[in-house]
Amino acid sequence: MEALLDEIESLEAILMEDVKITRNLESNFPELIETTIFPTTCEDTERQYVCITLQIMPTKEYPETKPDFKLRNPRGLDDSCINSIEKAIKAKLEESIGLPVVFDLIDLIREHLTESNVPTGQCVICLYGFQDGDDFTKTSCYHYLHSHCLSIWLQNAKRNYYEEQSKLPNWQRSEGKPFQSTCPVCRDTIDIDVEKLKEAKTPQELENAPQFTLTEELKQLQAEMAKLFMHQKQKGGIIDASVEDKTLIAIDPEGAANEPKRKPPPQQDNAKINRSNQQASNSAQKPIQKPIDDENESEDDEVDDRRRRIGGRRDRYYNHKGKRNYGRHRNHDSNR
Repeated sequence: MEALLDEIESLEAILMEDVKITRNLESNFPELIETTIFPTTCEDTERQYVCITLQIMPTKEYPETKPDFKLRNPRGLDDSCINSIEKAIKAKLEESIGLPVVFDLIDLIREHLTESNVPTGQCVICLYGFQDGDDFTKTSCYHYLHSHCLSIWLQNAKRNYYEEQSKLPNWQRSEGKPFQSTCPVCRDTIDIDVEKLKEAKTPQELENAPQFTLTEELKQLQAEMAKLFMHQKQKGGIIDASVEDKTLIAIDPEGAANEPKRKPPPQQDNAKINRSNQQASNSAQKPIQKPIDDENESEDDEVDDRRRRIGGRRDRYYNHKGKRNYGRHRNHDSNR
């Protein structure tokens, strides 16, 4: 623990603002040591084309145990260079168990960067590599591009920006900010003289690149894409901006957009409107006569006939009963 604190004190005294120490809030233990390393160029920052950030996470048993480490934010380095640095760090940690090793790791990485102080990889604009003699630019965010490619990219970006601004209304155009150059890789703001970049020569690989020829593979791909395009067009999956608006289908969640528009009623004078309103009020006051249903009328007639037949039988029954009772009463009176 004391060896770690002494090493951190030395790091802060030598590197000063170039090193960042993150401590635990409760125990005040230094959990993270972070520093960005550049190649040795006699303090000429314009010639520092590569860099990388080293993070070291020491344990409480350090230096008796190996600390963990990470390499972050590499600039101008390809995967092979980063892998070689990682292998060198692991080997250094194995042979330095029991000894402070942070300073040794920083010096080790700085040596690798000094040997590889030429940007590797490809220009993200033309997708060609960097050759000896190529004019390239290092941005403030440590991204590397051919100066010729960057000048063309910035000019096109500026033209497109003002073309979009011209389409806006005047009040939005007046509030718009002036064009600001940005990095093509990370979109960070950069301050570069485009006129100076225009003087750069064309990259060697781009100048020596063969002319484009249409191969059989590309022809087959074009045929497949054309077939897919026609299939999508037949299914309505292609929207043609040149077609009139009336042929386009608008989808409304409530279905109101699919309903046809109704024509407005023709305008009438006040006299015709008053007469039509009077006729409507008169017709509303008349009783409504229901049409006679032939089927219902026939059913009513059958009911009346049935009632008449029943009534006739009832009358005959009571007449017959009265006659029988009349004879009985007469015989009863004679016996008296």
